[in-house]
Amino acid sequence: MEKKNALRAGALAAGTTLMMLLMSSPALALTRDDGDDPGPGLSVAQTLGLYVGIPLALFVIITGLVMVLDRSQDKHRFVSRNVDVKTKA
Repeated sequence: MEKKNALRAGALAAGTTLMMLLMSSPALALTRDDGDDPGPGLSVAQTLGLYVGIPLALFVIITGLVMVLDRSQDKHRFVSRNVDVKTKA
């Protein structure tokens, strides 16, 4: 019984994958549409800068701003003088 279910699941996954591959036609991406005017390609350095460098820089800037503007330290907290915070044990 266990093998039949595994075989059925494998056949279903293979069939689904095959149908998706057959239905999509990546070869049509090579033909240009009317009015299509692609720009020049990006170099490796431009691609890395755009998709790696800029997100990392934004992450560092946001992290730095959060760390600099963090007000959770004791010297920044407002503590009222008339509140009793001792626990009763």
